[in-house]
Amino acid sequence: MAKGTRLPGQGRPRKSTKEKAEAGNPGHRPLEVLDIPEALGAVDLEGVDMPPVKEYMKSAQRNGEKFLAEDIYKEVWIWLKKLGCETIVSPQMIEHYAMAQARYIQCQEAISQFGFLSKHPTTGSPMQSPYVAMATTFEKQATLAWNLIFQVVKENCTKDFSGENPNDEMERLLRSRS
Repeated sequence: MAKGTRLPGQGRPRKSTKEKAEAGNPGHRPLEVLDIPEALGAVDLEGVDMPPVKEYMKSAQRNGEKFLAEDIYKEVWIWLKKLGCETIVSPQMIEHYAMAQARYIQCQEAISQFGFLSKHPTTGSPMQSPYVAMATTFEKQATLAWNLIFQVVKENCTKDFSGENPNDEMERLLRSRS
């Protein structure tokens, strides 16, 4: 049987730096510690050196509506800045998440506007709207990108970071149904 490298996500998940510190650092390797301000809301963000948002994230959409990738990018970057992780998360990773999330929102708006069904081009019978499949694909991409960003934060923070983050909306919705 051929053996290769492990695929991402296989094996035991890594412990966060916080968990390692609480367990007394069982590996005895130096832990990289980032200090997160006690009150995340009290951080003064004036003079922040956010990297400029790329032009393709601001481009006009065909339907004339605003593309949300720029807003999502800024929201995630500000959240990372509050945690002190803006230098260790790649801007390309944030861009990828922002684009996928914005496209997912765009597909959801199209589903709301046009419905779940469309007419088959040759037979004329009802079929699933292509926006449904596209929304699923973009949602998967956004989730994967967010998990990568959050993993970096989790592995490098020693204080509790479970407060408000840009991706908590779904968790809030699911908890409110209980």
